[in-house]
Amino acid sequence: MIRALYTAASGMNAQQTNIDNVAHNLANVNTTGFKKSRVEFEDLVYQELRAPGAQASATTEAPVGLGMGLGTRAVATARNFSAGNLRSTAAPLDLAIEGAGFFKIALPSGITAYTRAGTFHLDAQGTIVTADGYPLEPEITIPTNATSVSISKDGTVSATIPGEGSSQIGTIETATFANPAGLRPLGGNLFELTTASGDEEAGSPGTDARGTLAQGFVEDSNVSVVEEMVNMIIGQRAYEANSRVVKAADEMLSQVNTLVR
Repeated sequence: MIRALYTAASGMNAQQTNIDNVAHNLANVNTTGFKKSRVEFEDLVYQELRAPGAQASATTEAPVGLGMGLGTRAVATARNFSAGNLRSTAAPLDLAIEGAGFFKIALPSGITAYTRAGTFHLDAQGTIVTADGYPLEPEITIPTNATSVSISKDGTVSATIPGEGSSQIGTIETATFANPAGLRPLGGNLFELTTASGDEEAGSPGTDARGTLAQGFVEDSNVSVVEEMVNMIIGQRAYEANSRVVKAADEMLSQVNTLVR
């Protein structure tokens, strides 16, 4: 019965983690480029009282064993990088990647971060930056006298300058990874590579399995409110069931205590 208390408690802790993850997904339902995640669980060690195949008698073996599991735990939050819906904004610096890939962002620390959120702006020098002021990598600067900016599907950036016409001023690169789920989230819609993700494969959009760019669009979060509500209900009921096990074990211990009266 004491074992049941700890086993059920591990289930309650695991479902609390599950609900925390659902809350995070729902909180970011309107976050541009956000990718939902799910919690993965595994069972804990087993207390083996009799091994399968153990000698049951002088001439027979036990066909099955006897063991008690000690609960569960959360071991990973696997991120789902499926594409979100594209939403038209008509803003010339809003970009969405149609397919695989990430925009490359230069951080002040010197490392390169990666994002699917293509809501870009111009800073005081005309450099294309994120909402936090981090520039694209490689850096692209729009002339201050440009009247319009065009970004093609392959990342070519062109600007129209009075008296000079349209001219190419740079190319936006995107990067792919062998295992994007291995990227480390930094917050602010940014990720950084790890040994689990593998090295970046950078190049022009539309080449080597990289997705193409869509100007004037952003990629919405891939969170499904209905799906997360269902996950929340399942997690809540699992938490409730484990709490009932705790209550049942407590009542059984209470009955044992009355035996000495």
